[in-house]
Amino acid sequence: MKITEIFENRAVFSFEVFPPKTDAGMDKLCGAGGVLEKLYTLNPDYISCTYGAGGTNVGKNLEVMKKIRSDGSCTPVTHFTCIGNTREGIREQLQTYLDSGIDHMLALRGDLPFGWTGTGGDLHYATELVKFVRKEFGDKFTIAVAGSPEGHIACRSLEADIGFLKQKQDNGADYIMTQLCWDMDQFRYWLDAIRAAGIWLPVDVGIMPILDMKATINMALSRNGCVMPRKLCELISKHWIFPDPFVSDPFDANVEQKKADFKEAGIEYTIRQIDEYRACGIDGIHLYALNKYDDVARIAKESGIIDL
Repeated sequence: MKITEIFENRAVFSFEVFPPKTDAGMDKLCGAGGVLEKLYTLNPDYISCTYGAGGTNVGKNLEVMKKIRSDGSCTPVTHFTCIGNTREGIREQLQTYLDSGIDHMLALRGDLPFGWTGTGGDLHYATELVKFVRKEFGDKFTIAVAGSPEGHIACRSLEADIGFLKQKQDNGADYIMTQLCWDMDQFRYWLDAIRAAGIWLPVDVGIMPILDMKATINMALSRNGCVMPRKLCELISKHWIFPDPFVSDPFDANVEQKKADFKEAGIEYTIRQIDEYRACGIDGIHLYALNKYDDVARIAKESGIIDL
């Protein structure tokens, strides 16, 4: 079943994983009794897999997608970027996905690799990629596009970013997967603003579980420029690891206890945020699994996303 058909009847629930760089990581994710098989027990509608910067790990991405497809428990959705790609390369790669039974994609410009000033390919924006895929493949792909409730960090304004999102819709996108956003007031403003702009696509909200202090700060600031609300900053301050969480050998005597306490508080914070998102009337929850099971399973169950 197409994801768009599920949106017509109820809210969608899904996970995101990433392609491991090592054989051991692939076995942990895709092997017998691995993370994917455990995630299936939570009955997600789909599982997406990221696509490395500069097109790295494309082979591993396809391997993960083929695994999900062959298991038949949910729909595989591949991320796909413009980075370093020619039109012919995009056409060939997407045909390979179709030949493998993978017909859902998230169309992205992609994060530029360190030192790059452009995509290094024939297409420069996700708007172009959506238009190209529709021109070359018609309706063979269900196309998701990224939405940035705080505005993309590379865009000149939130209003311009909403305009580009409308262009993605006009070019043939099927639904929106949002970037992470912890600022709920901003998210509500953005949701009202895109509807006022004539964007009617279903909104599937990306949720990054707050499990690790270093990862949380990195995710907010290294790529996305996300606002961290006062409550989240208080969590980080309360459990701060001295001298700072980025030091590999901190002198803080309570480091392990602080990490455990932060994770517990972060899980509770994530569950409360999901409550707020659902109250906004969004169309789905897309939970970043981080290639793990136990923590996201707990979040999914305790938030009420799935039936216990």
